[in-house]
Amino acid sequence: MKKKTIWTIAIIMGVSFLALLLLQLKYIDEMVDMKREQFDESVNRSLYQASRNLELNETLRYLETDVNRKSKQASATRKQKNIDSLKVNTGSSSHYIGSLPEERAVYSSFEAKTLATRPATMPKAMIVRNDRNSISETNKSMQQMVRNRYVYQKALLDEVIMNILYSASDKSLRERINFKLLDQDLKAELVNNGINIPYHFTVTTHDGREVYRCPDYEEVGDAYTYSQLLFHNDPPNKMGVVHIHFPDMNRYIFSSVRFMIPSIMFTLILLVTFIFTIVVIFRQKRYTEMKNDFINNMTHELKTPISSISLAAQMLNDQSISTTPERMRHLGGVVQDEAKRLRFLVEKVLQMSMFDRKKAVFKRKELDLNELLENAAHSFKLRVEHTGGKIQLDIEALYSKIYVDEVHFTNTINNLIDNAIKYKKPDMPINLMIRTWNDKDRLMFSIEDDGMGIKKENLKKVFEKFYRVHTGNVHDVKGFGLGLAYVKKIIDLHDGEIKIESEWDKGTLFTISLPMIKEE
Repeated sequence: MKKKTIWTIAIIMGVSFLALLLLQLKYIDEMVDMKREQFDESVNRSLYQASRNLELNETLRYLETDVNRKSKQASATRKQKNIDSLKVNTGSSSHYIGSLPEERAVYSSFEAKTLATRPATMPKAMIVRNDRNSISETNKSMQQMVRNRYVYQKALLDEVIMNILYSASDKSLRERINFKLLDQDLKAELVNNGINIPYHFTVTTHDGREVYRCPDYEEVGDAYTYSQLLFHNDPPNKMGVVHIHFPDMNRYIFSSVRFMIPSIMFTLILLVTFIFTIVVIFRQKRYTEMKNDFINNMTHELKTPISSISLAAQMLNDQSISTTPERMRHLGGVVQDEAKRLRFLVEKVLQMSMFDRKKAVFKRKELDLNELLENAAHSFKLRVEHTGGKIQLDIEALYSKIYVDEVHFTNTINNLIDNAIKYKKPDMPINLMIRTWNDKDRLMFSIEDDGMGIKKENLKKVFEKFYRVHTGNVHDVKGFGLGLAYVKKIIDLHDGEIKIESEWDKGTLFTISLPMIKEE
């Protein structure tokens, strides 16, 4: 699959996942806003109803007080009238004194008519007519009594209301409000509106002076407070305000969208999985390209020694060519050198394979890094001088003992120097600087050259297996792309650290840090 196709699919899928995630987040945001509006409406409705209950309770309390007072006064008056009635009855037993003038008049009229009528001598029709007249007059009298009592009760109620209007607001809020009852009303109204979470409230005057604070009051969540006027028909200086806030309000609101959290989590998991899959695809594609480059390089590398050995074998088998001792030694030397070269290339591949399977076994021993670097510099001196350059040694490390595998660590140093020589500028001499020094409990050494250098985009990949800086189809530099991968593997297995600094067309600097052995 082409890289362009992979990128197209990745972008489409990525945009789709992001759009799905944004839609879910937007839906959650809208649900939270809706829940918050419902919460606000429910709290304000509860506060309004609680304030109404407070005013109704106050009115009921004043009514009860006033009715009790009026009842006591009426009872005292009735007792006095009964006493007066008894006195009158004692002086003249033929008259009945009622408790009210209207009742007394009705009864006197009824009594007079009864005494004046003799049922035994009157016709039956006359008896019925007279009874009907008496009942009609009695009904009128009763209606008049009810009307009078209604007027009396209305006057009494008006008097109570006027007393409430003129006397209730004269009292302080502490006297007018039963805070325990207010708390109960608030809780009941909130539960009726579907809100059953802890709350804290205070009562203040209209100008902000605090009158009451609930016992378990906390300021957590008071940034978002609801308020409601108390006794809003009173003068402004007599009004009260109840303030209420909910410490767990946000938790209550977001609990309604809790079911969306798994959906978002699964979407994120799918997005991460998709990104990981795309990364793996590109990595595998890069590995495939590197493998193809490796096969091409290996074919090219193996072709030369095989061709040389094949040519030497043909010359040995050609009867027309004289087989002098010198020629035989020359051909034998060619075969031997090319066989060594083949063995070295094969061993290099096998070594990396062993490291990948973690089957490599080190034979560590105590060595002197200064001596190893001096020996390596001496081995490459002729090759460097052949280019017109030179190798410089700057030995500053006082403690240079390390505990490493001699073969592998020597190969590591040789690989670094060999790379510096192979990647020199064309037709230009190569100069190398090898340094050692101590840094606290670490032994440091560096190999610096003034060769071609490495571009910045390739620096992070040079330690990858089979990776080689792309040079097209030109095979002027031999190798499999295993040298620096082998170097990093060896350094890591020896608890070391390697860093690279390079600038294109200016050179490269490798810095290696190793644990050192201090001499006692």
